[in-house]
Amino acid sequence: MTWERLRLGEEGEGLAARFLEERGYRIVARRWRGAGREIDLVAEKGGVVAFVEVKTRRDPLAPPVLAVDHRKRHQLAAAARLAAVRWPAREFRFDVVSVVMEKGGVRVEHLADAFRLGD
Repeated sequence: MTWERLRLGEEGEGLAARFLEERGYRIVARRWRGAGREIDLVAEKGGVVAFVEVKTRRDPLAPPVLAVDHRKRHQLAAAARLAAVRWPAREFRFDVVSVVMEKGGVRVEHLADAFRLGD
């Protein structure tokens, strides 16, 4: 992975975290690692813990959410099973935050409950 892509990803994660916080979420972890995988953000709101995958792109024609394919979902689920131990007796879900950085500005979209285990 190139330095520019890493920087773009970090910037997107920061924007996603602020976007969620502005909507009442509390960010409880960033870049949580487990099962050899990483969960970009772990956010909580109203007793629900969301494992959030953040996808950042510069090309508005390639929706970032499409990058969360079956393989990526499986990897997130493996990490989330370990992360869930830290937040017992809670409701969990998988969210995707899409960040598109265009010349005219930044567009952030939050897809709550984007997929379920077994999808």
